[in-house]
Amino acid sequence: MSANVETMFYVREKPWHGLGVQVMEAPASADALIWAGLDWRVVQRDVCTDEGCWIPGYKANVRDTDGSVLGIVSDRYKVVQNEDAFKFTDQLLGEGVTYETAGSLQTGRKVWMLARMPQRYIIAGDEIAPYLVIMNSHDGSSGVKVAMTPIRVVCQNTLNLALNTANRIWAARHTENVMSRVREASETLRLAELYMSELGRGIDDLAHVKVSDRKAMEWMQSFFPVIEDMSDIQKKNNLRLLEDLKRRYWDAPDLIDMGKNGYRFINAVSDFATHADPIRKTKNYNENLFLRTIEGNPMIDKAYKMVMAAA
Repeated sequence: MSANVETMFYVREKPWHGLGVQVMEAPASADALIWAGLDWRVVQRDVCTDEGCWIPGYKANVRDTDGSVLGIVSDRYKVVQNEDAFKFTDQLLGEGVTYETAGSLQTGRKVWMLARMPQRYIIAGDEIAPYLVIMNSHDGSSGVKVAMTPIRVVCQNTLNLALNTANRIWAARHTENVMSRVREASETLRLAELYMSELGRGIDDLAHVKVSDRKAMEWMQSFFPVIEDMSDIQKKNNLRLLEDLKRRYWDAPDLIDMGKNGYRFINAVSDFATHADPIRKTKNYNENLFLRTIEGNPMIDKAYKMVMAAA
């Protein structure tokens, strides 16, 4: 497990980011809180100098189980407890919601939970499973974020495309009204459903963009160019990565009958971005792959823009 992943669980099969401890059934929120190691609270303490002088305007966010200082924040910052984040998701998705993964990063400074939405979507002949990732920070680095993460079920590729017509991320700051905003579950659900609706249109558009072999090669080479001023090692590495991407586009069993179109290209790039081994796997590689689930994967976004520019 990544050095920065403190605690985490996942259900049945190891997820695309490769992190966590396996459980066999997706738990409800009360059990998920425990399995994820998130059954602790954040308390706020005054901040003092080494000489014992109080520093006005700031608080220390402290974990109650071990006294770890998670961050120094302004006194306007309002804590959103881990259990409140789970309650928000329960309210959002209704009674009986279960969690596919949840956990803590960076010694508790960031926590998240991923829940599968109950709706079933068939888009361009594919089953697309809609997931919501709820991420919260206790160090003041970000507010509460809710991100859409659609997964193509047959291959576990992420399809969180950067659509112009619908937001894939919703956020609230840790200020006075943060809890009232977090409780606006109906608005968040509306944004989630809007995203999935627009994703369906976007995928349909992609499926209608015909892609020649020459154009596909041109796009793939733009990700991994081989040019004169590169070192031999850089050229070798890019050629290796390019061959991997080409195999995913032309030879993937789940894409063979899809036709040569923009949706096939996006899936090949997503498959590469989600599952390919990097040249060098850093100790935080899997964690960073998971975090791109929240913010979006730049490689997939670039591919989507290229295809739509050719539409």
